[in-house]
Amino acid sequence: MKNNYLFTLDFDVRDYELDLQGIVNNSVYQNYLEHARHRFLKASGADFAKLHDQGIDAVVTRVELDFKRSLVANDSFWVGLNWERKGRTQIAFLQDIYRGDELILRGKVFTACIQNGGIIIPDQLVKLFEDYQK
Repeated sequence: MKNNYLFTLDFDVRDYELDLQGIVNNSVYQNYLEHARHRFLKASGADFAKLHDQGIDAVVTRVELDFKRSLVANDSFWVGLNWERKGRTQIAFLQDIYRGDELILRGKVFTACIQNGGIIIPDQLVKLFEDYQK
């Protein structure tokens, strides 16, 4: 199943991520997705500090989350990531969370980059992602 994704990252639930019901708080799932995106970006060679120095800042523009099951204390799980270009100005990260083979969450995170007040997708970023897929 992991081979259906361009990038995967393993995690463990930490006790402080639980709410009063003993399940992972809904907001924590976005942290898992963000950490997986950042690790993917680093693995692909993206350097956000360098982009920032060039006046290019990446931002999340929209998030869609479909919760299927809950994670609980001591769960081990993984995040799978794929990406696709959306039009001329956005990249969508397609991210799923699994506990073993059980789907926990399906997510889609839309991102764009801002340069001089305009929304762009830096060619070098798309090239890095494409090169990573090869």
